[in-house]
Amino acid sequence: MKKWSDDEYIEDLKEDVLERGEDDKVAIAVENLYKSFKLPTEKAFGLKQAIFNRLKGIKGYRRQEVLKGISFEVKKGEFLGIVGRNGSGKSTLLKILSEIYIPDKGTVRVNGTLVPFIELGVGFNPELTGRENVYLNGALLGFSNKEMDEMYDEIVRFAELDQFMDQKLKNYSSGMQVRLAFSIAIRAKGDILVLDEVLAVGDAAFQEKCNDYFKSLHGNQTVILVTHSMDNVEKFCDRAILIEDGKIACEGKPGKVTKAYQKLWS
Repeated sequence: MKKWSDDEYIEDLKEDVLERGEDDKVAIAVENLYKSFKLPTEKAFGLKQAIFNRLKGIKGYRRQEVLKGISFEVKKGEFLGIVGRNGSGKSTLLKILSEIYIPDKGTVRVNGTLVPFIELGVGFNPELTGRENVYLNGALLGFSNKEMDEMYDEIVRFAELDQFMDQKLKNYSSGMQVRLAFSIAIRAKGDILVLDEVLAVGDAAFQEKCNDYFKSLHGNQTVILVTHSMDNVEKFCDRAILIEDGKIACEGKPGKVTKAYQKLWS
């Protein structure tokens, strides 16, 4: 066993404090993430055919590698953009961060409460009122009724739906449902907000309101935005990541990453 001198002990303690200090500044740490899916190539009609295929070594599926060793960190208060072509692995990555998918390999460390907004209206029940759906979504995000009581007025005010909250959701227009779902996500008091291609919601006035909100977030809340809009990347993001074929192809300032993205199409 190594014997520590007083000076060595103090230096080691300093290093430990510095490392923990750095960890406290990190909202999300992703290390060596892999994810694949099994895609069926043929159907086995009946148990007999399935056993025959197994004995013959016929798998009946192929494995699609979607993420291939993704690693990055997101600092607290950072607005990170994730871009890439369709099928590059962006949405799969967000679903792993949101604990919808489990990775094959690798680790994800989340420091704080994460609020995902990946598919509009997921978790809504059309037979419940707007008010009831706010509390239902809050419960799905892990908030208590008391916490939702504190958020409720702000959510409704942002959605501009106060007079409709006691009506059943099935009577809402699609635009009203989008506004409510979006407002729950961005006004819920989470530490980390995860968004998948959802900035163009509602009418022009509501979009402008959302743009103003995102501009106000810098340094105040951690945001991860997956988008195909290079304008939004340069307008809102502090840093960006380009994913291509399941790997990080470029990372850095928004302008650098948008140029790399555009080169994929040239």
